[in-house]
Amino acid sequence: MQTHISHRPAPLRNTGSHQSPSSTRLLTIPTAFASQPTSRRPLLKLLGGGLMAGALSLQGRSVAAAASVPTTAESILEDPQFPAEFPFRADAFERYDEGSDSSFYASPRFVTHIDDAAIQALTDYYSEVFPPSGSKDKALLDICSSWISHYPKDYSAGKISGLGMNEEELARNPILTDFAVKDLNEDPVLPYPDSTFDVVTNAVSVDYLTKPMEVFKEMHRVLKPGGLAVMSFSNRCFPTKAVSIWTSTGDLDHVWIVGSYFHYAGGYDAPAAKEITKKGLLGQKGDPMYVVYARKQAI
Repeated sequence: MQTHISHRPAPLRNTGSHQSPSSTRLLTIPTAFASQPTSRRPLLKLLGGGLMAGALSLQGRSVAAAASVPTTAESILEDPQFPAEFPFRADAFERYDEGSDSSFYASPRFVTHIDDAAIQALTDYYSEVFPPSGSKDKALLDICSSWISHYPKDYSAGKISGLGMNEEELARNPILTDFAVKDLNEDPVLPYPDSTFDVVTNAVSVDYLTKPMEVFKEMHRVLKPGGLAVMSFSNRCFPTKAVSIWTSTGDLDHVWIVGSYFHYAGGYDAPAAKEITKKGLLGQKGDPMYVVYARKQAI
């Protein structure tokens, strides 16, 4: 059977989001924190390859004002200093293309959205944190799923559910035991009972969520107590469909942003982050790759 390959382009890199150690850049997000819709204020500063607190404040509260300069993804969430209230305006989750997502994803894309080294990095990470393969009493959920989930080869569990936008893609995914088609930007309610899953994953799609708080609360609902949620991302995306807060900021900022989703959704242990980019003797081997993860608080 011939595989249909979509002629739509693969995701593009988020220009300038992966900073070299010598780079200096002021990252901004349009209107996300501003008191006036037309202003632009800094979210975070990347200085010398690290993350420096911006001069921004919200009603007198510092936003991500770190006492020191974090230089790694891991250090971003060690002392994130999240403000008391969710700091992002509604327009932080607007997109250049506000057209129907169902129409955008109507044609299947049997392509990968990150390079081979990044895929291997994510698969290796999953191998480290997933329940042992073959555990019949374990259940996993892959949201924003497609024809491939990047799970370890031949991995199995009692239940592996996929939730995505294209039926043909989901039907081709060999790891799934069941799947459902759903647009979480239209309706973020996950179609599963409370406390169903041991693990929830989202591979390189958290940047497309226009209602992240609702989705992260739903992930919390369907996770078992102590269950793990893993959000992974690189610097590739469909830029017209990614939310403005994502396309206006860089990799280390994205760590803080995703960590904030866990924090403000509530009911999770403190989120943590890890860069899992494959490195060789001469440096980076592929697309930069990050995970931000948290566990549902145990009862």
